[in-house]
Amino acid sequence: SVRTGIRDRSEGYIVTELSFPTYLYDKYTADPDNLEEGLFKGRILIQGYKAVFTSPSSAKDVEGDGDGADVIWNNARARKNFGGVKVKKHVAQIIKMRKVTPRSIAYIACQVRFALSSVTSWRSIDGDFDYVLFWQSIVDFFERPPGREARRRVERLLQWWTRKVFGRNHRDDLTSAAKENMSVNALARQRAQRDDAAFDSP
Repeated sequence: SVRTGIRDRSEGYIVTELSFPTYLYDKYTADPDNLEEGLFKGRILIQGYKAVFTSPSSAKDVEGDGDGADVIWNNARARKNFGGVKVKKHVAQIIKMRKVTPRSIAYIACQVRFALSSVTSWRSIDGDFDYVLFWQSIVDFFERPPGREARRRVERLLQWWTRKVFGRNHRDDLTSAAKENMSVNALARQRAQRDDAAFDSP
């Protein structure tokens, strides 16, 4: 059996930080011909992330693609609605976290791996598995992509994560340049330019 193979450290069953566990994958399945497909989209990984950063109750809702209500906005609204009753802030609010980061994903991946293991107290090396190197390999996946296309895939993955965890409300992240080019502001500029041109013409 698999358990026996792991316990006896048989070839092909040695568990180290050099093998990404299936819980990191969407539907817990890795494609050996495309190991990046579905990586870091595992349900239990997302649930672990939400349990730590946006509250244990939010971890129940991991379906969809961030179409649900904004977690941060909901929490702020709840505080107002309860008047004098204190509503507990979640970790992401306390540390002013509005985007999912590579290092936070790596941290949760380590926490989930520890929770699924049979050890009862934390240690950085568990048998053949080194948590520090595991964390670093995940950070490197995100922060050191081999080229432009890989970087784009990483950016899309992080955007997916942010939608999944925090919802779609990210008004605060809009840059002044982005706002300036939106149609309402562009229209105001065009109207002013036309008015100036009409005033200046003989």
